[in-house]
Amino acid sequence: MTRLVTRQASPADAEALARHGLHPVLARLYAARGVTCPEDIETALARLVPPASLKGCEDAAVLLADALAARKRMLVVADYDCDGATACAVAVRGLRMLGASIDYLVPNRFEYGYGLTPEIVKLAAARRPDLLITVDNGIASVDGVAAANALGIDVLVTDHHLPGATLPAARAIVNPNQPGCEFPSKHIAGVGVMFYVLLALRAELRRRGAFDDARPEPRLDGLLDLVALGTVADVVRLDGNNRVLVAQGLQRIRKGRMQPGIAALFRAAAREARSASAFDLGFGLGPRLNAAGRLSDMSLGIECLTTDDIGRAWELAQQLDTMNRERREIEAGMQQQALADLAQVDPAEAATITLFNPEWHQGVIGIVAGRLKEKFHRPSFTFAHADESGARVKGSGRSIPGFHLRDALDLVSKREPDLLVTFGGHAMAAGVTLETDKVPRFAAAFEAVAREWLSEEALSRVLETDGDLEDAYFTPQFVELLDGAVWGQGFPAPLFSGEFEVASQALVKDKHLKLQLARGRQRFGAIWFNHTEPLPARATVAYRLASDTWNGVTRVQLIVEHAA
Repeated sequence: MTRLVTRQASPADAEALARHGLHPVLARLYAARGVTCPEDIETALARLVPPASLKGCEDAAVLLADALAARKRMLVVADYDCDGATACAVAVRGLRMLGASIDYLVPNRFEYGYGLTPEIVKLAAARRPDLLITVDNGIASVDGVAAANALGIDVLVTDHHLPGATLPAARAIVNPNQPGCEFPSKHIAGVGVMFYVLLALRAELRRRGAFDDARPEPRLDGLLDLVALGTVADVVRLDGNNRVLVAQGLQRIRKGRMQPGIAALFRAAAREARSASAFDLGFGLGPRLNAAGRLSDMSLGIECLTTDDIGRAWELAQQLDTMNRERREIEAGMQQQALADLAQVDPAEAATITLFNPEWHQGVIGIVAGRLKEKFHRPSFTFAHADESGARVKGSGRSIPGFHLRDALDLVSKREPDLLVTFGGHAMAAGVTLETDKVPRFAAAFEAVAREWLSEEALSRVLETDGDLEDAYFTPQFVELLDGAVWGQGFPAPLFSGEFEVASQALVKDKHLKLQLARGRQRFGAIWFNHTEPLPARATVAYRLASDTWNGVTRVQLIVEHAA
């Protein structure tokens, strides 16, 4: 059962925002998301929190500046998702601007797993680096950093994941979630952390007098298209600081000032860069980059983001698009199997979902876990074999509001110390490795924690909407206004709700419900993707607004999220 709840906006805050010149509906939407004054919606670069409050950032700047002066060889160790790929591209492009001798290493997730492991250090050592830089990983790599130290290789850790009880003995650690860090934007993505390190490094080099007429200070804002993509794709909370990063990146993309790889990915995704939105980054570009890490390794994605050759970028973007199509096919089969497995049980009677299938692809289990979480509103874990031996499995989990996934795994590990081999993650997404024969034990332990932590209310799906929308605003111009704002995790895109008469309905491709909705004398075209059940003659509909252009004519279309 899904319950619709209208977000409450403070009339006083909405009025203050409207007086500032904001469209009255936009003012109401912002006020309902906690914006209380006009300054909160400013997205100029000057609104960024200064790097000085990010613990370890100045130490990292000194370490990198010394390495530049000594002409030391640097090697970036990247993660295999979109945040890791963009963070790697930002590190490589930014440090090259500042004169570094730098290369990158992309570990194959299926061979080496996650993070800076001793095995990856051994692989990296073959390239004879003086300094390893982790991006979007490393905070849990205690053994890997120790292995690098033993070989005389310095390590700089840049990460945003939650730390464990012991921090690695790196030369510097930059992570807003490490103990003692007062940086207010705790939800900054890995790519944002690396961007901040570059800002601090440039300031350190400026203090050292490194720039003059012959060597001008580089413009780091040219990297913000990459920062925006990684931030949106990693589904981190879009607090004020993250909104500035994303807004600035989108602004540059819309003006055509982007990396060749970003432009190529827009083209491959059939998206229009001139009107780019966070939705395009999250659902168009992000999945194509992530497909490389899920099915192969992220080297294709990182090369696409780091090449300056337009032709090569397009060639790589096409390969990534092909991989994404393959990923969709694999995902569809796995999801069908997962639903078949659940046909024998009633997920409503359980607090969690845990599924394992030896035929599943390890790179796609996270997406399937997310689909199950969305469908059943339960914290979900899906498992696949970790390697060909079949002795261990890797699981990927997705959670619902009110259930911190990593904290739940931490409690499971304390209650049953021999159960989990490794684990890590965030509140809403986490990963775990365990012995194959222990999956039933894990399912029981995970279920026990959820039953203790989750109330019946938390297990009931609540869909927050922004209430009704006046008929006058069902225009392409208003849709363009909404699309120009930055929406995302923690600052959700507008979702309106209202009563409509269902004038007509028909299935499209046997999987989508196409509708004609009526209210008074107005008619609205609508579509409910991946839904086949017909609606009653009159329904309360929760919907997003989108523009649909056909034969040069643009109309408003309602994208249905729920109806009853």
